[in-house]
Amino acid sequence: MSNDDFNMSMRKFLKQVGVTSQQAIEEAMRNGGQSDQVYAVKAVITIDGLDMVHEVSGNITGRDAT
Repeated sequence: MSNDDFNMSMRKFLKQVGVTSQQAIEEAMRNGGQSDQVYAVKAVITIDGLDMVHEVSGNITGRDAT
């Protein structure tokens, strides 16, 4: 696989992760999020066959569902 193919496949995957994650978070907040609550969030990415686990943690502040 060339570097260009690798970069394109990685960017495509990361874009899919970002877009679908944002949609899922927004839906969860609409269905039960509170505007005054801070939610702990964690994303975990693994690569089978490479024994790689990458975790990113942070906080998301709730917002009004309007």
